[in-house]
This record gives sequence, structure tokens and C-alpha cells, in this order.
Amino acid sequence: MTPALITYWVITILLFGALFALARNFKMRLWARVLIGLGLGGAMGFAFGGGVEGCADGVACVPASSKFIGDAFIRLVRMLIVPLIASTLVAGVIAMGDPKRLGSLGGRAFALYLGTTLIAVTLGLIAGSIIQPGRGISIETVTNETVTDVQAMLQIAESSPTIANRLLNVIPENPISAFASGDILAIIFFSIMLGVGILLTRDNSSVLGSFVSSLADAMLKLTVIIMELAPFGVYSLMAWVLGTQGLAVLDNLLLLALALYVTCFVHAIITYGSLIRFVAGLPVVRFFGGMVDAMAVAYSTSTSAGTLPVTIANVTKNLGVSKSVAGSILPLGATINMDGAAIYLGLVALFAAQAFGVELVFSDYILIAFTVVLASIGSAGIPSGSLFLAILVLQVLGISDEQALLVVALIFPFNRLLDMMRTVLNITGDAAVAVTVAKFEGEIDEETFRAKSVV
Repeated sequence: MTPALITYWVITILLFGALFALARNFKMRLWARVLIGLGLGGAMGFAFGGGVEGCADGVACVPASSKFIGDAFIRLVRMLIVPLIASTLVAGVIAMGDPKRLGSLGGRAFALYLGTTLIAVTLGLIAGSIIQPGRGISIETVTNETVTDVQAMLQIAESSPTIANRLLNVIPENPISAFASGDILAIIFFSIMLGVGILLTRDNSSVLGSFVSSLADAMLKLTVIIMELAPFGVYSLMAWVLGTQGLAVLDNLLLLALALYVTCFVHAIITYGSLIRFVAGLPVVRFFGGMVDAMAVAYSTSTSAGTLPVTIANVTKNLGVSKSVAGSILPLGATINMDGAAIYLGLVALFAAQAFGVELVFSDYILIAFTVVLASIGSAGIPSGSLFLAILVLQVLGISDEQALLVVALIFPFNRLLDMMRTVLNITGDAAVAVTVAKFEGEIDEETFRAKSVV
């Protein structure tokens, strides 16, 4: 063990002890501890990972040595996804008392998801036109190794099932296989069908219905317990991200990152804030305050599906949304709500056009928006989906495959830092739609929403 590694772990253990003391002795709220963990992890990664330059992700990289703690936390959260979705969704359908209400829930949710995605890509195009992140960018800085890595990932994406097949796969041939593989859409479909079946034969299935409802309550309790480990998990993940990537990757792409972060922030405040304040008639500050835990986890893990248990816990416990709405709307949002990707793809399209000197007219902007909305909704389940879709959107503008590949390869090294913000926006949008639909359906406890957060 090197002196740097020993020092890193001594400081890390002391910081973990301090985070534990904040929870045990000072009763500090979880969201505050999570934010502290993010800040401390970022600082440690920057300090021990080579600063601006970063370091290779391996034994030689000191912050990478604690990544297993973050990985363990992500596994614990992912462990909850399937049983939590299935139990809360089945219990929610039973609690509705009428299967016809499913159509109302799904229709409103899909319309809101589509509407927010349209607004998102529009904001992305506006930001890209104002900030112009592609002006003066040198594409020649891309290395052959990076291009090769991107090509390999794109081959995986292109081999994925077609949109028609993905829609067909929503109906599982074998529910057990769907549960084992974590196929979210197939799990949602089967859970809804099971809930309807129990609802229609309630007199003969009361024991099963009670069991599922109790299981849903138990899974939510377990989520709260595991979330107590979030400060330690996000600390380790942020130390790894800043340690291995540093800030040097932002030298040529600072404007693109700035445009994405600012646009995501504006979209969250204006679009989601308007939904909560003017459509649902609820206080905006309380909404964002109730989602801080989920936002912090989403930022550090970069996965909407992995954050889903935390999102469900925040939406039900802090925002007062019923389990029936949260259990159905949020999993759906985690698979089809791509506001973050919509903003990203719009910005990348303008970034590439500006870098290659392609002059765009109004019809090009319309074409970009239309392509991004359709492609982002259809990208659920595609490995490296955003990379694949970026190529598709650039082709629409007449940019050659070779040029599009160079643009994606240029962005690829710091895609993680962009993905972190996109994920935060996605899960915030999921929650905003769930709250709005719950308000329409009378499935929200406003006293809980307006009260102090409990998780």
C-alpha cells in the first residue's frame, strides 16, 4: 500500500465516522448527509486522483479503491427494484377498486411525458443556439482508441431489437424470466394483469391481495433502511468519478456541459415547477425539497432505474402520492421519460452543426425536435442508447457517419458527467408527472405533501 492510499483510507474512514455521527447524534436529515457525501467525495477524488488531469481507473488510482462501496450501495438499491415495482403496482391496482382507472392513469401520464419531452428538446435547441458550444471546437483531438471504443458500443446498440420487437417484448412469454432479467416494462405489464385478476376475483383471492399489500409496505420500509447508506455510497462514487476523470475532459467541451446543466436546471424549474404550481396547485419548493434524496442518488449513480426505489420512497413518503399511482407512473417514467436525453441530443445536434460549419434553417430545427422526441421514447432498453441516437440525429442533418462518429467520440470521455445531470432531470420529471396525475385522480395526501419530508 502506498502512502497516498493509506492517507486516503484514513481520511475516508474518519469522514464516514463523521457522517454516521451526524445521523446518530445530531439527527441530520438524510438529504443533507447525501449532499455532504457528494461534496466530500468529489473533493477527495479531485485531491487524490490527479486533480485536473485525473488518473487511470485501476489500482494506481487511489479514489478508485473505494468504488466497491458505491457499487455495493447500487446493488442494494437495484436489489429492491423488481420486488418493489411488482408489489407496489399489484397493490396499487387492487387499491383502485376499478380496472378502468388504469386507462385514465396511463393516458394522462403518457401525455404529460410526451409534452415535457417536447419542451425539453425545444429548450435544448434554444440553449444550443445561444451558447453555441460547437464554435471553435477541434475535432482532430479525438484519439483512435476513443473512436474504437465508441464503435464497439454502437455495434451493441445497433444489434438491439427493433422498436416493434421491444413493444412486443412488453408481453412476457415467461414472467419468471422477466423478473429474473429485470425487464421493467414486462414486469409492469404482468403486475398490472395480476392486479386486475386479483381485483376481479377478490372474494377468492383476499389472502393473496393482503400478502402483496403487506409485501409492498415491507419493501418501502426496506428502501428507507438502505437509504441510510446513501451518503457513503455517493461519497465513494463521486470520489471515483472525479478521481478517474478529473476536470481536464472539460477543457474543450465546457460550453456543452454548461449548456446542458443550465438547460436541465431551467427545464426543471420552469416546466416541472409549472406543473406542480399551476396544474396541481401545490407548493413548488416542497416538491423539490421532497425529492432531494432521489436527486442526489440519481446524480451519483447515473441510472433512473437504479434510483427507482428511492424515487418511489420520496414520492410516497414525502410528497403523499398513493402507492397505486407511484407504483405505476414512476416505473413507466423510468423507461420512457427521456427529457434529459432530449435536451442532450438537441444540444449535440447543434454542437456538431456548429463544429462542422453546417448552417441550419428553421425546418432543420423542427426536424431535429421531431426526430429527438420519437427516438428518445423508443430508446428504452437500448445499451448506450444516447450514443446510438446521437448518430441518428446527426445523420438527419446530413452529417456523414464518419463525422458523426468523431463528434460522439469527442464527447464520450466525459459522457458520465453529462449523464449524471440527465438522470437527475429524468427522475425529477417522473416525480412531477406522478404528483400531477395523482392530483387529477385524487390520489395524493396534500397534508403529507406540505409537511416536512420524512425520508
